[in-house]
Amino acid sequence: MKTINDFNFKDKKALVRVDFNVPQDDQLKVTDNTRIVAVKPTVEKILSDGGSVILMTHLGRPKGEVKDEFSLKHILNEVSTVLGREVKFVEESIGEKAKQAAADLKPGEILLLENLRFHNEEEKGDEGFAEQLSKLGDAYVNDAFGTAHRAHASTAVIANYFSSTKFFGLLMANELKAIDKVLKSGEKPVTAILGGSKVSTKITIIENILPAIDNLIIGGGMAFTFIKALGGKIGTSLVEEDKLPLALEILGKAKEHNVKVYLPSDTIIAESFSNDAERKEVDIYEIPEGWMGLDAGPKSRDQFNDVLLNSRTILWNGPIGVFEMSNFSAGTVALGDSIAEATKLGAFSLVGGGDSVAFVKQFGYADKVSYVSTGGGAMLESLEGLELPGVATINN
Repeated sequence: MKTINDFNFKDKKALVRVDFNVPQDDQLKVTDNTRIVAVKPTVEKILSDGGSVILMTHLGRPKGEVKDEFSLKHILNEVSTVLGREVKFVEESIGEKAKQAAADLKPGEILLLENLRFHNEEEKGDEGFAEQLSKLGDAYVNDAFGTAHRAHASTAVIANYFSSTKFFGLLMANELKAIDKVLKSGEKPVTAILGGSKVSTKITIIENILPAIDNLIIGGGMAFTFIKALGGKIGTSLVEEDKLPLALEILGKAKEHNVKVYLPSDTIIAESFSNDAERKEVDIYEIPEGWMGLDAGPKSRDQFNDVLLNSRTILWNGPIGVFEMSNFSAGTVALGDSIAEATKLGAFSLVGGGDSVAFVKQFGYADKVSYVSTGGGAMLESLEGLELPGVATINN
């Protein structure tokens, strides 16, 4: 893997693709700076070599139009604060002003280009746009794992203009190493926890990871499709009727790969999808009509805990209950506790996917697991076994 540690950036201008697509409030102030913090080591390495950094990113979905609310000027102060030095800004990503700002950049300085998606050419992967961007720097660094699955001009095409000076940033390298640890080099037993609402969104992940794992814990809404396929009564719980045969097929494939599958044995049910609804604890195969399962029950939590404490590598993608509602968050909290304890005992734990990442941040588990992925879609596609355009272009 070709990373920035393989190069000395002295007197070089590094064009660094980052993912600063950060959440903002009504006043356009950054509400979560995790993605900015994540690229600080890459920026610091380049600057400490005696190089300069030109940051490029997208923000939101301006769809090729210049819109003030999507301007990166609104996040400039936060970027400067996190990186610990003044960051210059130019209100263009290509054009004369951008060229001049890049040319004027001195070693030790940082420049932030305007939102790449103010140009339709970015998402189209336009070669002309990529070439214009490439002329701003001497080297290209991709540190935007969150967009690595997109074949956009700044994530995939631009690297073609840097035959020997294209590198992964430290964040990208860490993300790829974490996924490799789960799929290839992880210490056994390897346990994958897949939750969330639908089996259909996880099929290719399950098929790709089966040869690499020893245990598969299935929870959340998707568990009910498996329970119904196995003959259980699930009341009004979430189910994908057309995926019942597929659920049985997945269980069959798991058996072929000697993967032990763990489904919840009990569940917390409610009469309606509401935090205030009346709730009961029942056998997951015996949910009464008119009731729905919204969280894993205590027996399931204990069983999952036993599996996780005996695991050496853990992948977690998807909650096992409706954690957004306090009365149905206990299952996911217990899972978080089990993963944190396993990590403390020396297991490697990778958390990825929007809802899981939201949970670990919200409930304070981010520092209790080994790695929290910054890329939802990119991580999922990696787990599906797909080569990401933003990765392929550096490797080739």
